[in-house]
Formats: sequence, structure tokens, C-alpha cells
Amino acid sequence: MLEVKRRKGESFDALLRRFTKRVQLSGSILEAKKHRFHARNKSKTTVRNSALRRLETAARRDFLLKTGRLTEEEEKKSRTKRK
Repeated sequence: MLEVKRRKGESFDALLRRFTKRVQLSGSILEAKKHRFHARNKSKTTVRNSALRRLETAARRDFLLKTGRLTEEEEKKSRTKRK
């Protein structure tokens, strides 16, 4: 924690300027910004489930394309809508 004491006859603006300069030089703001949006690692089960879901949707899409129920143009349209 940074501590800046007011000097004799120093204005509040000068004190604030010294404090902000010290905070910037210490790098504590940058460190806090780095850790602000930290995401937890996904568990093995969630990773596996999402992989299985991707495989199932790919297999279903291939089946629909082979049977003619889904044209390539419709597939491209549906992909652009999702994004």
C-alpha cells in the first residue's frame, strides 16, 4: 500500500499529483487490471461435454446434408446468424 504524507506548505493538488505518479510507477493499477477478468479453468467434464456436443451437431449436419434436407446455402445462412 502506498503512503504519501503532505509536506509542509504543499497544496492538495501537488499532493494528489505526487500520489498518482507513485501509483503509476508502482504498477499496481496495471496488475489489478490484469486480474480483473480472470476466468476459471473449465473442468474435464465440461470440456468433454462440449466436445461431445460439437461432434453430435457435426454428425447431424452431415446427415442432413447427405439426405438433402439441408442445402449448403441454408447451412451458410444459419452459420452467419449464430455468430
